[in-house]
Amino acid sequence: GYPDLFGFRHSDGKIFFIECKNETGRLRDDQKRFAKFIKQYPVLYGVARSVDDALKIIGGK
Repeated sequence: GYPDLFGFRHSDGKIFFIECKNETGRLRDDQKRFAKFIKQYPVLYGVARSVDDALKIIGGK
């Protein structure tokens, strides 16, 4: 499970990974493994259920 969205934040070059799910969507086992793995690195990661969630993950308003 590689996240649906990825990129970098222009302000500081920090990489982000975003997993997109609907209101009831759940992470698959491989997505859970990726989430656990990526926590050891200084990157932005999260699960977004809306555009607002995604913006919060990357530090938007």
